[in-house]
Amino acid sequence: MKSRVGSLLFVLLVLLFTRAIGAPPPQSKEATERPLPWAYAVPDGPVDKPEPDDGTLRHLPGASVAFTLTQVRDNNNPVDWYPGDHPQMPNVVAHGRKPSVTACAFCHFPNGKGRPENSGPAGLPYSYIVQQIDDFREGARKTAEPGKKNTDQMIAIAKGMNDHEVQAAAEYFSSMNWTPWVKVVETDTVPKTRNAGGFFLRLEGSETEPLGQRILEVPVDTDATELLRDPRSGFIAYAPVGSIKKGAALATTGGAGKTVACEACHGVGLKGNGYVPSLAGRSPSYLAQQLYNFQHYARNGPGSQVMRPIVENLSPDDILVLTAYVASLAP
Repeated sequence: MKSRVGSLLFVLLVLLFTRAIGAPPPQSKEATERPLPWAYAVPDGPVDKPEPDDGTLRHLPGASVAFTLTQVRDNNNPVDWYPGDHPQMPNVVAHGRKPSVTACAFCHFPNGKGRPENSGPAGLPYSYIVQQIDDFREGARKTAEPGKKNTDQMIAIAKGMNDHEVQAAAEYFSSMNWTPWVKVVETDTVPKTRNAGGFFLRLEGSETEPLGQRILEVPVDTDATELLRDPRSGFIAYAPVGSIKKGAALATTGGAGKTVACEACHGVGLKGNGYVPSLAGRSPSYLAQQLYNFQHYARNGPGSQVMRPIVENLSPDDILVLTAYVASLAP
């Protein structure tokens, strides 16, 4: 009997020891949850299929042109509703180059404003834009949210671009100024929304829900943005009450050593400083993604060595109030 009990104890100890050294550590709840779901807007399930094209010509206010939905969705010939709003587009911006290079203007719009799931490159320094494309090419810039698939698309596009195309795109977008695009509204209650695969859209009707501890960034005009990719129709960013004031204190004082004042690098009013990009008035969702990416070693280009120690101690709530404040600033 003693021999049998001893054998069982020995087997149990072996099993426990093997599991301890051979199995991966159990994941915490935090590790399995999506990071900053309000910022990355990765859908939990399938998104609604786009409205079918019935061939109707669509119009936007003040535009002298009209397009079908099929034309609007052509990512190698993105429609240009307002040609007078921007300089002449180089070929890589206007048409890309098949098969690997999608036209820059499709995602980023001809005026460089883009949507929350993409960057808004208008007004960024030429050398900064070139460096980001190089970082995508070399594997130094990725995403900390594996579900954000358009980052992989951008990496493939960057690798497909030649140096002349990179320079042309950077010259084009850096030549334009960033102008107001996002309005930050503090509130407790927001419209109900659906995930459109990278950003949120209001549901039809007047139903509302509590905002909670998030920023909800939605188009001012759902159809203009979702269906027609209107480059003049901006966004509203709903933020918890008090966010802007809290973010201002953190951004201007560093929060008693938690971080450093943002103006030290990004200039007065966060309007940029030489190579360092402007932040004022840009998408809070996109800015939050980048802070999280720096924290989690998904961005490792030259600027990351400076940014990572600045952001490493920021909590999700810190990121929320910081980006609400920065987005509220005049460009």
